[in-house]
Amino acid sequence: MQKVIDIRNGVARHPQYRLKAPVTLSLDDGECVAIVGRNGSGKSMLVDMLTGRHPLLGDEVRYDFRPSTLSMVSDNVKLLTFRDCFGTSDGTYYHQQRWNQWDLDDQKDRDVRVLSSGEMRRRLLNQVLEKQPRVLVLDNPFIGLDAEARRYFSDLLARTIAVRPLLLVLVLSKTDDMPDFVTHVVEVKDGVVEAKVARSVWKATHVPDEVLSPEKRAAIESLPVRDDDFARMPAGQQRMIELHDVHIRYGERTILEGLNWSVMNGEHWALGGGNGSGKSTLLSIVCADNPQAYANDVELFGFRRGRGESIWDIKRHIGYVSPELHRAYLKDVPAVEVVASGLSDAVGLYKRPKAEQMPICEFWMDVFGVLRHRDTSFLNLSSGEQRLVLLARAFVKDPSLLILDEPMHGLDLCNRRLVQDVIEAFCRRGSKTLIMVTHYVDELPACIDHHIVLTKK
Repeated sequence: MQKVIDIRNGVARHPQYRLKAPVTLSLDDGECVAIVGRNGSGKSMLVDMLTGRHPLLGDEVRYDFRPSTLSMVSDNVKLLTFRDCFGTSDGTYYHQQRWNQWDLDDQKDRDVRVLSSGEMRRRLLNQVLEKQPRVLVLDNPFIGLDAEARRYFSDLLARTIAVRPLLLVLVLSKTDDMPDFVTHVVEVKDGVVEAKVARSVWKATHVPDEVLSPEKRAAIESLPVRDDDFARMPAGQQRMIELHDVHIRYGERTILEGLNWSVMNGEHWALGGGNGSGKSTLLSIVCADNPQAYANDVELFGFRRGRGESIWDIKRHIGYVSPELHRAYLKDVPAVEVVASGLSDAVGLYKRPKAEQMPICEFWMDVFGVLRHRDTSFLNLSSGEQRLVLLARAFVKDPSLLILDEPMHGLDLCNRRLVQDVIEAFCRRGSKTLIMVTHYVDELPACIDHHIVLTKK
């Protein structure tokens, strides 16, 4: 059997990138391997070892790329992660401009800022496949995609490995996304890479019915009422969002057409629709980030857009997390400071929290299981741990309106259950209002009582 990638007692040369035990692993021709494990278990470190990103002590990784005639590892091994799908880091990125456009065949000459996350992922995957790599590593390729797009990706990958010599490696936090063509599974547990096993041998991780402890649930439900008119108003008594006949267009492309939507305080909405249907555009209106709101009949928290209110009058009521917000945090700062930035709605402006703010930041970090990373640089956390920190940021100011756009991106099964538990506990507190976007019905918390579904124009 041809060993395309072979590691024997591999230990990263730099201590910062070492797993807890040496790695012995071979990935063989004809296999499709899934790497699984909890958030922060070491999956990314293993991928860095497989792709040659970090040199090893002693023997280096052995590669056998036959029948490829290219000699460079970088030519034969391609890695695509979910964060690659949210723009670039050249300073031109704007975290609300995930506006929706054309099918893939029409996207080649389009500005990437007008593509949905699903369309962007589809575009990047095709660009990588055009290079015909010998090894393709996809980090969470299915998160953020609607059911149709997931089927498209799975079928595309199945067809690709059937017709060309491609060793495909999938890094999966959501193990129920595992395609049927996966042949083997490698699990990483607390920094230790376990032996590769056949898929038939591997069993999915058991997830308990509840992950949030009763003590933490009670602590969330007993938080003091925020000094806010909406927080003290009985549920169903105040209109939070009112949209009348809203039209949003970019050039010749219509994103939203004749949309009417009303949200009362205390309601819990699921916002659905396929990739490119306009969900993020709608959220950009609600978050006061879309300038076209001024040309429409939009009322937020009692403010009619264009009547002199500032965006901060609106944002102070909102807790928010999204894939774009995740992409916007690129600074090397302690995780607790990222959480504290939610108290002032700052993105990119970092100040050490005041002493009186520290307890509430630590409370929400503890709720989401990341308090141990309080002083760890945000950029040194795994992507799943980063997402949990950003969720703590969304909750930290106890918002009247919680907007969660794909909040469980990159989370393992237990942490997804934890997030559901936290949302349900938070929404038991009287007039809290929720808008949540997800392409997985099983991720919706039990408190959801309203649905709106957008269709692509």
